[in-house]
Amino acid sequence: MSELKYKRILLKLSGEAFGGKTGYGIDVDEAESIASRVKEVREMGVEVAMVIGAGNLWRGKQGLDRGMDRATADYMGMLGTMMNSMALMDALERLNVVTRVMSAIEMRAIAEPYIFRRAVRHLEKGRVVIFGAGTGNPFFSTDTAAALRASEISADVVIKATKVDGVYDADPKKNPNAKRFERLDYIEVLNRRLEVMDSTAITLCMENHLPILILNFWDTHALTAALRGEAVGTLIN
Repeated sequence: MSELKYKRILLKLSGEAFGGKTGYGIDVDEAESIASRVKEVREMGVEVAMVIGAGNLWRGKQGLDRGMDRATADYMGMLGTMMNSMALMDALERLNVVTRVMSAIEMRAIAEPYIFRRAVRHLEKGRVVIFGAGTGNPFFSTDTAAALRASEISADVVIKATKVDGVYDADPKKNPNAKRFERLDYIEVLNRRLEVMDSTAITLCMENHLPILILNFWDTHALTAALRGEAVGTLIN
């Protein structure tokens, strides 16, 4: 086996990844497909932590547009992340991958409370750890939760799983001449207002010298190639 560039990763997935072709609800086939990719990475010897969004189940903007309280909308989103986390946990454990869901909001009947030392211990024992319920606070995105948890557990990298092979200077679907960046620095991402992660997450990664790798998770070879140090996607550091 070739030497691994990253030995502990935080994998950030959007909720839409679970929604199948429609992007809504939880598609069991998609959950199983994601689980198989995570298992492959785990079998390489990589310690895997994850944060999952909830856009397939709830979009707070829908409520805000109707006058809903922002905190209420955000807490509903946190509950959605727990549903996705449990679906992925089930898919992983059916593949014999030991998995723990840890929640930022106490839900003892279904998940462990988030304690960072316990999370690190799970990773050291080879378990996949899924961090649910965001940061536990409204007004923060799951991107920020990913940056925060990655910093706490001393991850080597945050990997943002997307359906494109990196960051472009324009929408590659609309502009065939769009340029893909192989490498960017944090300030450039902020100044260009590139829609990679929200500014709070980017700033948190910058302050903690935590690299961000944007890649196409649905390219069956991209993730494993990146973990071995091959040039894949866009690296922000």
